[in-house]
Formats: sequence, C-alpha cells, structure tokens
Amino acid sequence: MTETTVTRRDVMKAGLGLIVLASATSLTPSAHATPTPTANTETTTMTDSFLTTTDGTRIFYKDWGSKDAQPIVFHHGWPLSADDWDNQMLHFLDKGYRVIAHDRRGHGRSTQTATGNEMDTYAADVAELAEHLDLRNAIHVGHSTGGGEVARYVAHYGSRGRVAKAVLLGAVPPIMLKTEKNPGGLPIEVFDGFRAALVANRAQFFRDVPAGPFYGFNRPGAQVSEGAIQNWWRQGMMGGAKAHYDCIKAFSETDFTEDLKAIDVPVLVMHGDDDQIVPIADSAHLAIKLLKKGTLVVYEGLPHGMATTHPDIVNAGLLEFFKA
Repeated sequence: MTETTVTRRDVMKAGLGLIVLASATSLTPSAHATPTPTANTETTTMTDSFLTTTDGTRIFYKDWGSKDAQPIVFHHGWPLSADDWDNQMLHFLDKGYRVIAHDRRGHGRSTQTATGNEMDTYAADVAELAEHLDLRNAIHVGHSTGGGEVARYVAHYGSRGRVAKAVLLGAVPPIMLKTEKNPGGLPIEVFDGFRAALVANRAQFFRDVPAGPFYGFNRPGAQVSEGAIQNWWRQGMMGGAKAHYDCIKAFSETDFTEDLKAIDVPVLVMHGDDDQIVPIADSAHLAIKLLKKGTLVVYEGLPHGMATTHPDIVNAGLLEFFKA
C-alpha cells in the first residue's frame, strides 16, 4: 500500500494556477474542452439504452466508444446520475477507452424503485449490466456512494476476468456511521438530519448541498459555479424521493470492511483533504489499510466534488493509474 499527497503547489505546477477565469461564477475550464478524437470513428459508437433487471427494474445506461477498447465503468454518488461523469466520459472517450455510466435504480432516468435501494441490490444491478454488455478487463470508478457500490460489486462479482482495477474517489467505505467499532464516524443524528431535510423540502435541500459543502463553495475565496449547483439540483430532482431517502441508510450504515479485504485487484483511493461530506480521516485513511493492493492519493484542499471542480487534476490522476 502506498500513499501520495498532491499539494496545492503540485496543482499549481499542473497549470491550474495559470488559468484565467472568465468570471467569478465559472469552474476551471478543462484542457480537453474541444478534444481531437483519437478513437477509431469507424468502430466508435455512442449509445444510451435501458437494461431490465431480473426484478423488472429499468436501469438507464450510456455506452460510448469502441467495443474493442478497455471499458471504464463510472458509478455516481447520491442523489445524482450518470450525467455527473460527463467530463470524465468525454475525456476518456477521447483517450480511446470505452466509457460506460448508469443511473442507479431510483436515480436519474432509471425506475423510481420502492424496494432494492440498498448496496447488495445496487451491486447486483451492476453485475447484470456487466453481463449484458459482456464487459471484460473493466476499470470501475466510484464516487462517494458509487465508491461503496464499486467495493461491493468488485468484492462479490469481480472474478472471471470482469474487473482489472478499481478507483474509490471521495468514497464512503469502509463505513460512515459512528459505531462501537468505528468511533470516528459521523453520529446517526447527521443522517437523520438528511432524511428530515429531504422529507421537509427535497428541492431546497438539493440546492443547499451543492451550494455549500459538496463542492466547497462555502469556503472563503471559492470560485462558485451556479451552473454546477443547478446541474446537481437537476440530477437530484430527476430521481425518486423514496429511493433517495432509502439510499441515505445505504451509504451511511453499510459496512464495507469485508468487501475491501476481499478485493484482489489494484485499487486507487483518491480523496480531497477538505472533503466536508465524507471526511477523509474516517474513510480513505481507513480504507487503504484494508486493501491488499491499494494506493492512496490525497489532494490538499480539494472538496468532495473534486471531479467537477478540478477535472484536469482528477483526470490526470486517473489516467496515470489506468496506464500503470
């Protein structure tokens, strides 16, 4: 297990500090905003469709790129959708990968499910999708709740050549909730507060989270993007209130300790040390100790939603791991 800390100086060296923002409400522009396609256009396809699972749930997914290319499967956080990975999907499609992202059941365009809104079923849905698309040698990248989904899927279904590597980005494992075995976790009252806010006024709650701690926009001097806030709200409001309510228990109370121990493929753990949603001390710093082949990279000063606020930095880290 190895650990790397990416400091603000490293970020500056990467050129982030040289970018002139068009306005105070803009995110850092991607260096790949107008990519030159490198994939074979004769074999590249961009499709979206639905998979109907064994229990009748319709799972929406995007599948872009050559079927002969190595697949990357992106797993989104709560309460978002596959659209949260747009930057990464475009970036890695340009790099010649096959990129796939799905809307978890109850989220986005998938069925607004009343049942099955827990990690075992989430992972089973991914297994059905991987089989449906016949994915081999895939890299699974999960953010936040999606990181828990990746851990459960890879541990239980990652054999027989399905999975090559995994990434946990600002991810919830091993467990968020404070328990006797996890004294550094967050108290149940925090998650009860989430549930109460969702029931009282989901629309306002889904505006307050991205406007504040999710992207670190509540920090002094933060470059606030109203577009990112509205896009988070849009994705959240597409999903089902019941599924979102249930998922709070799934991401906060599920214990992934044994999943992390069971994973035998290389895993990159990426986390910002200013993550206000999933504090690093009780997530990445514990997860790395449980992984057989884990590498931890800590990004100084970056928030929970760093794949959106700092895509060039995150994408570079991902690509280095993919090629290693």
